[in-house]
Amino acid sequence: MTDSTSSDPARDEPDGLENPVSDPDVESSLSCHQLPMGLPSGAQESYPAFELLLLLQCLPSTPYQLTTIHLREPMLTFLPHKPLGLSASSSTTSSELSHLGLKLHQSLRQFPDFPSPGILFEDILPIFNDPTLHESLIRALQLHIENHYGSKSKPDVIVGLEARGFLFGPSLALRLGAGFVPIRKKGKLPGPTETASYKKEYGEDYFQIQADAIRQGQKVIIVDDIIATGGSAAAAGFLVEKLGGTLLGYVFILELDFLKGRDQLKAPAHTLLSSQ
Repeated sequence: MTDSTSSDPARDEPDGLENPVSDPDVESSLSCHQLPMGLPSGAQESYPAFELLLLLQCLPSTPYQLTTIHLREPMLTFLPHKPLGLSASSSTTSSELSHLGLKLHQSLRQFPDFPSPGILFEDILPIFNDPTLHESLIRALQLHIENHYGSKSKPDVIVGLEARGFLFGPSLALRLGAGFVPIRKKGKLPGPTETASYKKEYGEDYFQIQADAIRQGQKVIIVDDIIATGGSAAAAGFLVEKLGGTLLGYVFILELDFLKGRDQLKAPAHTLLSSQ
C-alpha cells in the first residue's frame, strides 16, 4: 500500500484556522475552516489529493481522522472518526497515521490483467524493497490496531496467512509484543494439525494450523495483505476458534470492497488502505 511526499504535512503545526499553505506561491481552494464539522457517523467527504495533503495539517483542530485512504485517484476520502474534544495524543496519532498511509499509498503499483484478464493487481512488494517504507507499514499497522482495539485488547498472538501475511506478520507481532503463528496450505506444516476448507473460484483449498499453536483463551488478530472474497480469512478464523483462541478480528492492508469479503467473517475486519 515515489516512496514519500516532499514534505511532512502531518508534522506541520496548524496556524489557527487559516489556510495551511506556507508557500505564498501556492494557492489552495480550501482552508481549515471549510472542513465539515457536523457530519453523521459514517458520512464521507472527498477532496482532490493535493488539497487533502494541505487539509491534513488541520487535523489537530478538527474532530476527524483520516482512517482509510481509498485508492480511487484522484480522490481521497476523509472520514469522521471521533467527536469533538480529541486529546493531543489522539490528534498526534491520527496525523501520524494519515501521513504514513499516504506514503504507503504512493508506493503501490498496479498491474492490469494479472493474474488473469480483467483483474487489476495491487502490488505491495515495493514496500518491502525499501526499509523506510517497511518500517512505515509496521508502524501504521501498529497504530491501526491500537486505535481499534486499545490497550485492554492487546493481542497475544498474530496469525499470518500464507503467503503474504508472512511478509509483515512476524515483524508486527514483535512490535506488539505478541507471538506469531502461521496458517499454511495443507501439507506444509509438521506434526498434528487442524484443517479447514474454503471455496476458491475453481474447487476447494485447505488451510492448516499446528494443533498446539494457540492456547485456550489467547487473544488473536489475523493479518493478511488483502481481503477479496473472504473465504480463506473465514477458514483461518474457524481454525483459531477451534483451538480455543479468542478472535479479536482481522487486519488487512488492502480490501477489494466490491467483493464484500468481510460479510463472510464472524469478527470485525479493518483495512489500512482500501482499493477498487
